[in-house]
Amino acid sequence: MTSPIIITGVGKRIGYALAKHFLAQGQQVIGTYRSHYPSIDELHALGATLIQCDFYDNAQVQTLIEQLGQYPTFRAIIHNASDWLADNSPSLAAHEVMQRMMQVHVSVPYQLNLALESLLRAGAKGEIGASDVIHITDYVAEKGSAKHIAYAASKAALHNMTLSFAAKFAPEVKVNAIAPAMILFNQGDDAAYRQKTLAKAILPKEAGNQEIIALVEYLLDSRYVTGRSHSVDGGRHLR
Repeated sequence: MTSPIIITGVGKRIGYALAKHFLAQGQQVIGTYRSHYPSIDELHALGATLIQCDFYDNAQVQTLIEQLGQYPTFRAIIHNASDWLADNSPSLAAHEVMQRMMQVHVSVPYQLNLALESLLRAGAKGEIGASDVIHITDYVAEKGSAKHIAYAASKAALHNMTLSFAAKFAPEVKVNAIAPAMILFNQGDDAAYRQKTLAKAILPKEAGNQEIIALVEYLLDSRYVTGRSHSVDGGRHLR
């Protein structure tokens, strides 16, 4: 049995697609989720080990760390769990928006990386000679955002942690970031929104989960890439 891959936020979109991909390969997957969706039942039926954890609850995060600490080794951890709060969220004060964005995108990955360091180092076996940490950040980490300032700042902090952990964990653990822009539309997105969003890129198309899956596979297979952020944004920076 191979060492498990941890994927946070497997309930939908990229996390769900990654979990299904690795399960289809026979890889042991440990997934976290906050809310229960039908996809959780599907992943469970496919053989995933699933742990419900609200990353906004520090007690639940500590319980998660204790549960993961029972494993002997890990092949990788993919920090995908995310939330997207606008700065003018009606039910939250400004400081609460910032605290929540920093909690889920910075504090939890920081705690998990530190707590699981020895288990990730122990998983550094085989031809590659390293295990992996992958942070899913965002295109806005380098551009900023007019309406999601706290979100963008937290993703920028996660990018910065990529640099620090890459240096700290080398050479047994490679640490990289993936910074996507628009990957998948939601079902409720209307035609006008889709057209406006696609026009932001010089490759005006919906990327799809396979773009992220292929990049994750590349990073896991690499023997010589660490401390880098890999953009998947359709060339938005050239507009």
